[in-house]
Amino acid sequence: MQLDFDFFKTESKLAPKQGRIIISEPFLPGHYFNRSTVLLVEYSRKGAVGFILNKPIEYPVKDVFKDFPDFEADIFIGGPVSNDQLFFIHTLGDKIHGSIKVKENLYWGGDFEHLKSIMRAGLVDHGQIRFFLGYSGWGEGQLDNEIAEHSWLVEEAAVESIMESDENFWVESVSKIGGHYELWQYFPEDPSLN
Repeated sequence: MQLDFDFFKTESKLAPKQGRIIISEPFLPGHYFNRSTVLLVEYSRKGAVGFILNKPIEYPVKDVFKDFPDFEADIFIGGPVSNDQLFFIHTLGDKIHGSIKVKENLYWGGDFEHLKSIMRAGLVDHGQIRFFLGYSGWGEGQLDNEIAEHSWLVEEAAVESIMESDENFWVESVSKIGGHYELWQYFPEDPSLN
């Protein structure tokens, strides 16, 4: 008996867009993107920029960067580009000068020195900001081609789930979509080891 569908074929009903997430198919190779969920903070004809939401680093940000305020916040691997630089998303809006609106109540970047000063003043809560080492970047047409090749599934995500995401976010994302995508979480990362 032959199955009439492919468990691993993605069929995105949504197009990539700033503020949406992309979810990797379960066997996408590479340390960065294997079983990853990425927030797109920028998307245009010229390319895309995003941050991986489910690859935490074991150290708090204050232990990695000198002169950082005494603020409890984790760092996540944002992607392979500029992975020696710190980036951030937040829900603080215009409280941080120079922020870029990603979607309603979600912003990217802004004046880092200003951010540190409002952190020192106790005006930022842990759940209002996420830090990333590096970012994920795609050149013109590259992400669209990868989606057409069934490497990524495009979905919406609530700001709350983006800000609270952790190492389980890929599993949570495919479970939420349901259907045959929910089965992705049960397949081993490397089937050759079975």
